Amino acid sequence: MCRSQYPLSPLVSLPTMYDLPSEDPEEPGLPDEFHDYQPKLLRETCQPKTYPPEEVFVGTDLNLYYDVHHTQWYKRPDWFLALGVAVAERIEDLRWSYVVWQEGVNPFVVIELLSPGTENDDLGEKLREIGTPPMKWEVYERILRVPFYVVFDRYEQQLRVFVLEQARYRSVELDEPRYWFEPLELGIGIWTGKYYGIEGKWLRWYDRSGNWIQTSAESAIQEMIRADQETVRANQEAIARRSAVPRLLAMGLTPLQISEALGLSVAEIESLL
Repeated sequence: MCRSQYPLSPLVSLPTMYDLPSEDPEEPGLPDEFHDYQPKLLRETCQPKTYPPEEVFVGTDLNLYYDVHHTQWYKRPDWFLALGVAVAERIEDLRWSYVVWQEGVNPFVVIELLSPGTENDDLGEKLREIGTPPMKWEVYERILRVPFYVVFDRYEQQLRVFVLEQARYRSVELDEPRYWFEPLELGIGIWTGKYYGIEGKWLRWYDRSGNWIQTSAESAIQEMIRADQETVRANQEAIARRSAVPRLLAMGLTPLQISEALGLSVAEIESLL
């Protein structure tokens, strides 16, 4: 008996990453690759002018304990910034979590990277069940009173900013996907480019002039370009000085006079004769 068709290739018949769950049902929103790279870019480019680096704490996917009466309750923001908090100076002092009653400082900005499993919770659209801990929105708005709450939807390439006013979050209408934080002298916005070689629209910080804050790799490249340009300029100037020697000699100047004028040694000038 002949088969009517061959078996399908496993590449076609087996489920893909889009078919399989990427989150723990008990704790949705756990990191995927995007949740690894995007917080790194935010960390690298967050350089407030109003606080020294040693007092700028950035937490990424770190347990945030917020209620001294319920010490086991926590949220895990994708990214948050706390100001006036000493950063670790030794590897042994790196935080296991961020405990607000121990630190004495609440986050200044919280950023959530929207994912299908946490969208309702991130945007305050999910109701709290009786007997369960409060939802993210309630924690950030009513308990911690975080001044700024930012939500980035990479699927819709949408930036949402909420500002705490009179104990409630007010949604800010943005004319463009950017928002300026005056207390930080920094802004945040959607940037199109490559990060770690990955092309896309990313969330990153910019300065008062509207320039994107450079990463360490970008700064190193710019420094290398400046050094190369300086070398080229110096070489061009040296060639120009040497090419002027015959004309100056023809004008009757001595090698010593030319040496003093051009910064060349007498031996260099005599070698060009």
